Amino acid sequence: MKKIKAIIFDLDGTLVDSEPNYFASDKRLLAEYGIPDFDEAMKNKYVGIGSREMLEDLKQIYPITESMEVLLRKKNDYYLEIARTGTVAYPEMIKFLHLLKDSHYPVALASGSSPEVIELVLSVTGLTGQFDVVLSAENVKRGKPSPDIFLEAARRLGVPAENCLVVEDSRYGVEAAQNAGMYCIALPCLAADPLPDCFGRADFLCRNGIADFTAEKAFAWVTGLSEQK
Repeated sequence: MKKIKAIIFDLDGTLVDSEPNYFASDKRLLAEYGIPDFDEAMKNKYVGIGSREMLEDLKQIYPITESMEVLLRKKNDYYLEIARTGTVAYPEMIKFLHLLKDSHYPVALASGSSPEVIELVLSVTGLTGQFDVVLSAENVKRGKPSPDIFLEAARRLGVPAENCLVVEDSRYGVEAAQNAGMYCIALPCLAADPLPDCFGRADFLCRNGIADFTAEKAFAWVTGLSEQK
């Protein structure tokens, strides 16, 4: 087994509880374009993919004629407004991050959110400056489940993909990690029985999501693999 030499974190739903904020901002945006029935079930389809991919799909389903640039700007602005006062970081995940940093592991953030959203969320949660590399889906050609963002994070960290660990909550993020040939800690954000197959292939699965995650247990697993000869 390969050693773990670097860790790449997803942001939304992994480090911070942001999906309720995205749901509120998306609902507000789509109501402007005559889609008042955007509900949790519809939103769940897009958990883990980038804003552009989500809006491109919705434009194919609904008669939205607004340009992608305008839609993305509005979605971003509405989310920023909510996130300034409504973003909460998961304590166990932050503890895990600090354990890794104290042990001098390189750490990256790879998120489907825009650079502006990432900057704000890191600021309001006190995480600014905690990552060696910060990437948005806008920095790569293809969003999750394509592996582009994780491969680029590994490249910038200077660590081979096979020695990287991804921490993810969504199906698309877990698939992206596996497509990149990386280890994966998976914390399913959506209750499902059975879970999508990709979760069953995760290297470290917290079946009930963040509620099952403990920093010490995850850190012990990482260091165990890091010491493999």
